[in-house]
Amino acid sequence: LRRSGQDQMKKVFRCLPLVAVMALAGCVNLAPDYVRPEAPVAQAWPEGEAYQQSELRRGALAPWQEIVADQRLRRVIETGLENNRDLRAAALNVELARAQYGVQRSELFPTIAAAAQNAGQRTPATLSQTGSHVTSHQYTAQLAMSSYELDFFGRVRNLNEQALQAYLASDDARLSARNTLIAEIAMAWLQLGADVRQLELQRETLASQEKSFQLMTDSWKLGATSQLEYEQARTTVAAARAAIESYVRAVAQDKNALELLVGAPVADDLLPKGIELGAVVMPSLPEGLPSEVLLNRPDVRQAERNLIGANAYIGAARAAFFPSISLTGALGTSGTELSQLFGSGSGMWSFTPNATIPIFTGGLNLANLRAAEASQQIAVANYEKAIQTAFTEVANALATEGTVESELKAREEYADAAVKAFKLSESRYEHGAAAYTEVLDMQRAAVAAEQLLISAQLARASSFVTLYKVLGGGALEEQPAEGDAK
Repeated sequence: LRRSGQDQMKKVFRCLPLVAVMALAGCVNLAPDYVRPEAPVAQAWPEGEAYQQSELRRGALAPWQEIVADQRLRRVIETGLENNRDLRAAALNVELARAQYGVQRSELFPTIAAAAQNAGQRTPATLSQTGSHVTSHQYTAQLAMSSYELDFFGRVRNLNEQALQAYLASDDARLSARNTLIAEIAMAWLQLGADVRQLELQRETLASQEKSFQLMTDSWKLGATSQLEYEQARTTVAAARAAIESYVRAVAQDKNALELLVGAPVADDLLPKGIELGAVVMPSLPEGLPSEVLLNRPDVRQAERNLIGANAYIGAARAAFFPSISLTGALGTSGTELSQLFGSGSGMWSFTPNATIPIFTGGLNLANLRAAEASQQIAVANYEKAIQTAFTEVANALATEGTVESELKAREEYADAAVKAFKLSESRYEHGAAAYTEVLDMQRAAVAAEQLLISAQLARASSFVTLYKVLGGGALEEQPAEGDAK
């Protein structure tokens, strides 16, 4: 009889995988069908005066290595991608989410463990029928399946889907951090170059002003110039010296900020020597509708992953209203002597199906469902906001791209005219045809024009970086597949 029962239990265990597959094949998924929300943005990029002069090419968005033309900047970015601590933490968050997904996915399969036990018992003589104490042992060895839920209503599968989307969203967050880091390093590098040029300009200005001031001092000592003109000249020299110190500080702080982003010291030969207009080349604007182009952005994909996960959690919350069926079983041998453990007639088995039907939960299941539905609506709003934010950022970048070139040309003309006016005023003063106040005014205007030109040059170089970033180009990488997480 024991041998017959043991054989039957073996047949049951052999059939369990088939039973599980049949159960899963016939189960119901209570999660709502996922439909991507309509993008709440225009179906075309904005048009108007700000966009008319843009010469953007249309085509595939290239990797960042093809957009960054300067080899020094490229090496700095590569170092930052290896050493930046925020990006490293984002990558570790992906590993954490992947492990958590693995934990949740394990619930799709039964858990089987081997167990061995030796239970010893001593019965005192006062309780023994023989009048003397008795020591007994029971040895047991078995394979046991812990409570395994038959996922008829998709609770476990929907929780697994939510965990999968959380893992994929964490990788999108990493790509978003990577995209931002590339842009921030390029911007910091260009800003450092602009401040280096500003410092050079102030030193050139100081040299010119010190020369003029020396002539003014000699003239004042001879009584040919008033003390007012002398003091006015002295103020310009002091102001230039103060400006130099401020830009010395700015250059040092720019380098510190760049090294913080890179996560390592940056060699001097990799630093810019001034404005680097050719460091970054113009990216291409991808073909397609804005809603299609914006899906390249990792933050938009992350928002959609969160929405899909919230959608799946509704299915898990709905499944709580239906019966839960689980299986527990064991197959093994037992004996009072260790030598009997695997002998004839020592087989044992147990099989315990369990069904739980929710009748009264005090509103817990309903509250969980309402919370899941509210979370899904929040995820919809966050996804739509991500799309709107991305569209606005791209539109602003296109507006900049459509106007910055004309602005740069105008600034160049303005600076050229201001410098020529300053030189003419100096010549007029030397010939006694103008007061020194006119020279000072023209000099201030020339320096201000040169500073505005440097700012326009920085805007020209930075606009390519900004546009590439808002298009999601810095995050072009192979995306993780579901199979990678398994």
